[in-house]
Amino acid sequence: MPELPEVETVRRGLEPAMEGARFAKVEVHRGDLRWPLAKDFAKRLEGSTVTGLGRRAKYLLADLSSGDVLIMHLGMSGSFHVFAKERQNTPGAYYHERSKHVAHDHVVFYMSSGAIVTFNDPRRFGSMKLVARAKLDDEPLLRGLGPEPLGNAFDAAMLALACKGKKTSLKAALLDQRIVAGLGNIYVCEALYLARLSPKRLASTIAARSGAPNERAARLVESIKRVLNDAIKAGGSSLRDHKLTDGGLGMFQHNFRVYDREGEKCRTPGCPGTVKRIVQNGRSTFYCPSCQK
Repeated sequence: MPELPEVETVRRGLEPAMEGARFAKVEVHRGDLRWPLAKDFAKRLEGSTVTGLGRRAKYLLADLSSGDVLIMHLGMSGSFHVFAKERQNTPGAYYHERSKHVAHDHVVFYMSSGAIVTFNDPRRFGSMKLVARAKLDDEPLLRGLGPEPLGNAFDAAMLALACKGKKTSLKAALLDQRIVAGLGNIYVCEALYLARLSPKRLASTIAARSGAPNERAARLVESIKRVLNDAIKAGGSSLRDHKLTDGGLGMFQHNFRVYDREGEKCRTPGCPGTVKRIVQNGRSTFYCPSCQK
């Protein structure tokens, strides 16, 4: 499942093709994604302009001149691709020629920018939904999401207060989208390693009884921001399905310190430990028992 860095990378790739551009034509080849597209989906999009392209947690949000917001999720195998209709007239570095229709291109956007944007999803766990901007705060997909980990408001005090008194593991708490939005298994493992904190540690141990942050909370927030920023710069992690909008692959998987490195030597200088894999809440956790306490 794509996590925050992968979704943010896709957003940046789509931005030059979509932001400020009008939907000249929309084709729906299959409407049965994770849930069915609205019957008037194409009609509501055509003629409207993308006034802004943002991200909330693992969702892409296209603000439209019509007053709607297009909410998009990549699911497990979804990817967007940007193709040049007229190569000489298309700006940016995320364009390549579209040679032929692909079987899993379920939705195709023809933009007034001259770009063709396709949504390809072999497993059809991705989703698109049009929501009136005035009702966005009440949208079930977004309601209840925690703070953005790269936002200025996300700090040690906020994370500690959210973890105050929690009896779950620190790993489980960080995967809870109500506590912090957008984190997934890969980047939680990597952030805990950088912070030298065990994934098995109780979440409540990063806070005092009052909810005030301790030194562990400060280290963890710093590590979360560092890992996410590094991953975005690398284009995210391509393990199975994630692709950039130009068809290329993310490169952060080559920088993993613990994730998917079971049995390998810990990369902390001077640490004699070996990366171990355990299962927590049905998910694989990778960590170094020697330096993560």
